[in-house]
Amino acid sequence: MSVLTRDEAQTRAGLLDVHRYSIELDLTTGDEIFESRTVIRFSARADGDTFVEVRPAELRSATLDGQPLDPETLDGNRLPLKNLTAGEHELRVHAHMRYSRTGEGMHRFTDPTDGETYVYTQLFLDDVQRVFAAFDQPDLKAVFELSVKAPQGWTVLANSVTEHTGDGLWQAAPTPLISTYLVAVAAGPWHSVRTEHRGLPFGLHCRRSLAPYLDADADELLDVTRACFDRYHEKFDEPYPFDSYDQAFVPEFNAGAMENPGLVTFRDEFVYRSAVTDTERQTRAMVVAHEMAHMWFGDLVTLKWWDDIWLNESFAEYMGYQTLTEATRFTDTWTDFGVNRKSWGYDADQRPSTHPVAPEAVDDTASALLNFDGISYAKGASALRQLVAWLGEKDFLAGINTHFTRHRFGNATLADFIDSLADATERDVHAWADAWLRTTGVDTLTPHLAPGENGTCALTVDRTGSRPHRIAAGLYDRDLGDDGRHLVLRERLHLDLPQTGAHPIGKRPALLLLNDGDLSYAKVRFDPESFETVGKDLSGLPEPLTRAVVWNALRDAVRDGELAPAAYLETARAHLPLETDLAIVQGVLAFASTYITDRYLTPEERPAALATLSELCRDLIRRTEDGDNPGLRLIAVRHRIDVAAHPDTIAAWLADGTVPGGPELDPELRWRVLGRLAVLGATDEAAIAAELDRDPSATGQEGAARCRAALPDPEAKARAWEAMFGSDELSNYLFTATAQGFWQPEQADLVRAYVPRYYTDAVDVAARRGPAIAEAAGRWAFPTHAVDPENLRLGEECLRDAAPIPALRRKLADQLDDLARALRVQESTKF
Repeated sequence: MSVLTRDEAQTRAGLLDVHRYSIELDLTTGDEIFESRTVIRFSARADGDTFVEVRPAELRSATLDGQPLDPETLDGNRLPLKNLTAGEHELRVHAHMRYSRTGEGMHRFTDPTDGETYVYTQLFLDDVQRVFAAFDQPDLKAVFELSVKAPQGWTVLANSVTEHTGDGLWQAAPTPLISTYLVAVAAGPWHSVRTEHRGLPFGLHCRRSLAPYLDADADELLDVTRACFDRYHEKFDEPYPFDSYDQAFVPEFNAGAMENPGLVTFRDEFVYRSAVTDTERQTRAMVVAHEMAHMWFGDLVTLKWWDDIWLNESFAEYMGYQTLTEATRFTDTWTDFGVNRKSWGYDADQRPSTHPVAPEAVDDTASALLNFDGISYAKGASALRQLVAWLGEKDFLAGINTHFTRHRFGNATLADFIDSLADATERDVHAWADAWLRTTGVDTLTPHLAPGENGTCALTVDRTGSRPHRIAAGLYDRDLGDDGRHLVLRERLHLDLPQTGAHPIGKRPALLLLNDGDLSYAKVRFDPESFETVGKDLSGLPEPLTRAVVWNALRDAVRDGELAPAAYLETARAHLPLETDLAIVQGVLAFASTYITDRYLTPEERPAALATLSELCRDLIRRTEDGDNPGLRLIAVRHRIDVAAHPDTIAAWLADGTVPGGPELDPELRWRVLGRLAVLGATDEAAIAAELDRDPSATGQEGAARCRAALPDPEAKARAWEAMFGSDELSNYLFTATAQGFWQPEQADLVRAYVPRYYTDAVDVAARRGPAIAEAAGRWAFPTHAVDPENLRLGEECLRDAAPIPALRRKLADQLDDLARALRVQESTKF
């Protein structure tokens, strides 16, 4: 398949105006193939040649202005259109298309619970050509009119209101001008909850087998949807630009969600079958808010080319968190962002694969796909939060509304957006954009306190990096009225960096915290006295967001080899049992178990670390025995299972179906326990099969695949490896589940021979199965447990010699950089 280059897109956009697509899809032609008929009406500004993209199982016919085109001229995914003359044209393409099992194009899924089948499209970034012929680039917007033939009993959803006209035929109303990658169809025997808001039809949709769980949460989901919808109408002058708002929770979805106009698709893990924490509900609500923001940022005004993806994702990310805080009961979203989202950006920005938030050159669609990462989302949102702090929200919103007015139903660039902001303020927004959006890397801010007269001191801040920062510096004193372990905010100083001269701050505080409030994007360090206070009194800080900044600073120090991993665990052991914020507890435990125990400590040090985390979780479980904080208890139980070094306790939980004092083991917890028992060699295939009989759902199938791959048995490992790399039968989700189970630190000797095999087999499967499986192979199937120079050497050799496809190459580069960092951390903490 040929990827579209930026130059090709610019040439085609200069030649064509695309007016309307009329698309007919027949979903009744079998389990493997569906029928696609497309009529494209467009005009050429001059005489010339171009092409249309289509990736068929079979190209049945094509005509241009009534004249047949030779199907044999299809070259990969490009059908040439030769000798166009200036004026109006009509292209007709009839093709048989193949359903996908990898979440790309038209994905087909049969629910193992009840045998019902569902299909849905995911056409981002260039997968529309898997479903119908298109001039597939974001700046050739058009009107789309879809007709779908579906099996009896199915409902068809699309970007606009659909009507069943009889005999399984569904007609969608014509859309406004939208880009090709935003077209959406979801068809199947959906369970639906429908309502109206402000005269528009709203809907929630899921598989029938999930109906009770969607019904249980429908009020919460609709309340969040309505609240965000209303708040966006307060912020934005442009009204919601489409005729309906459906939210479909679809199976085996590769992303968290997709902002298709009028039909947002979400991964259906957001329809909770098992107990979740309030922070997880907040995350789901944030995704709802994020995708709704895209109706303006991305759908109404769309990037011209993929170098400006931040105009979509950074804005939706920022608006999602901010609007949720303003409009719903979830008023502490920025703490979750700081602990669990921002680190994604920090990590990505310190790897060799880093790129600017707004890169100046994205040469083709394959390169563009790699930029959907922590930089485009978390760093970009952080930069916007800093922009609002610097610019003021009034001017920021004024610039946004100017941008919408100028480019509604059109396309725009970074330069267009900056010009809109500049018209709303006297500040030099262009210079800000150059400093923040065109640069890479993370600045580091380090405080220095110089003593003055009468016990006073003055603050200077060293900055490694070049960006300007508007931050708060929190000055905290000990509360001497009680046990002295609480810290009281004396003052927040507002600083503009780089600063001119030292800033007097009075007497030395017990703790000086830079970037208090987390308004900027930078690593922060502590002066020696403040670091000592953190060790003693971290849990005594009064605000969760302040504690989140401190925990992030400790995390960065571990990753940079400046704080021993064991010291981080000691801090967690001391302060996490006193923590009240669920996002912080979850984030600290996740970093401790995923990175510290499994990567940053040597195999000899790992058992003691697991024991420390197990004791910490037991403390949290004891603390929650009164039932006052079920979310905290759930987090503690989950992590107690994950770090169990011996099977007895968790095996007893599984046998009893409950943790003493609660909670009862729901499907998620049962599979989690069984997965850990598999790792420890304390269960077998018969127990896994019995659990699958108990829970035959799609999630159960994934749980069984994960458990079977985790069994410490050579034959089980061989079967799992063959399923992942020797066969193309696994769906994207089952591939991921199998990969998650395969590598375990406890089984390093058993799987040692598979480490070199990974680098050849992953390259092969990525080439055969495409970007989605390539991404999964690089992310989940990589041997992260093997923190040793030989694994690093093998990976570097693969990158040098094997030339894997871009999606895998990027993942391997990131994994190898993380591996090298882990080796450095281990080396730096040796005595």
